[in-house]
Amino acid sequence: MELASRFLEDVPGESYFLFGARGTGKSTWCLRELEGSKRIDLLSPDVMRFYSAKPERLREYTLGQPAGTTIVIDEVQKVPELLSVVHELIEMKQNYRFVMTGSSSRKLKRSGVDLLAGRALLRTMCPFMAAEIKDLFTLDRALAQGMIPVVWDSDYPLEVLKSYVSIYLREEVMMEGLIRDLGGFSRFLEAVSFSHGAILNISNVARECSVQRKTVEGYIGILEDLLLASRVPVFGRRSKRAVVAHPKFYYFDTGVFRSLRPKGPLDRPEERNGAALEGLVYQHLRAWLEYGAGDARLFYWRTKAGTEVDFVLYGKECFWAVEVKNAAEIRKKDLRPLRTFMEDYPESRGLLLYRGTSRLLIDDVLCLPVEDFLKDLVPGKCLLRTSN
Repeated sequence: MELASRFLEDVPGESYFLFGARGTGKSTWCLRELEGSKRIDLLSPDVMRFYSAKPERLREYTLGQPAGTTIVIDEVQKVPELLSVVHELIEMKQNYRFVMTGSSSRKLKRSGVDLLAGRALLRTMCPFMAAEIKDLFTLDRALAQGMIPVVWDSDYPLEVLKSYVSIYLREEVMMEGLIRDLGGFSRFLEAVSFSHGAILNISNVARECSVQRKTVEGYIGILEDLLLASRVPVFGRRSKRAVVAHPKFYYFDTGVFRSLRPKGPLDRPEERNGAALEGLVYQHLRAWLEYGAGDARLFYWRTKAGTEVDFVLYGKECFWAVEVKNAAEIRKKDLRPLRTFMEDYPESRGLLLYRGTSRLLIDDVLCLPVEDFLKDLVPGKCLLRTSN
């Protein structure tokens, strides 16, 4: 699976940050795509100590390389002081290029990304998209284990998935001293899993995990900084109806959601499966945007009366309302939210993704099998390769 062709493209001649959660394939991509580059791996304890003790050693190392060399600094957040040296070297204009990978932006936000604003671009590596692994993709497998490359490529994916979050807790949260109460944070990870694909109610989450509301707000910020989760804002441009104010919450990979969501006699399988399917569509749409959809952004839409559309893609050349249904058949009532949105926004197009096998056009809403849609979703191309 290491040979899977990723949609992320190099930016020739430019320095950039390459962010992405652990296991998404940043290092593998750099080794494959940045041929001839030099690598500084800060996950190696010896290397990290070497540069932590004296960050200016990076200047000595870089100036010893031929002009035009690309230098990859893996997990740069481990020694954020290196960014000052990178800034200095870029300003020297000797044509050195830096590609700085990271699985956490927390330290960098405090100590350096802004320093390189305008001098280094920001890129993101996402989990696999279905079109990257082509015929190996199956919807059932993706829903069961997610699409993180380190999990997908394993002979024991479910075991790797179970250990994935604990590795983050040990190596990122605990070692970096991001929290004091590991038990409270662990309870929070479970409690907030019930918000995956739903409106985020911070007060409810705080009550479920027995911590203060302000603490939960901090925990959510940690998940976002560790690139494990994100919030999707509500679409309210020129709204003709009153819309809600709170964002929706998603873990970055449906497998991570599966591993954290508790299972018990009071948990209905259709609730977990529906949230997993919506999350899988979310992570594909997010990757499609990250890898090349211009200025388009991702929203959702929900009126205060309760009418909701799962996703709204809005940009200069993109205006789609997307609904996801974990069902093999489409009922008329399934189309009502999309029809309502399209009446308020006649410039938009409606798309319903479902578990069936037929491509349909019902009441001006295009209905597609979700597996076919995901396999055909390619960054830099239209949301749909062919359309009615």
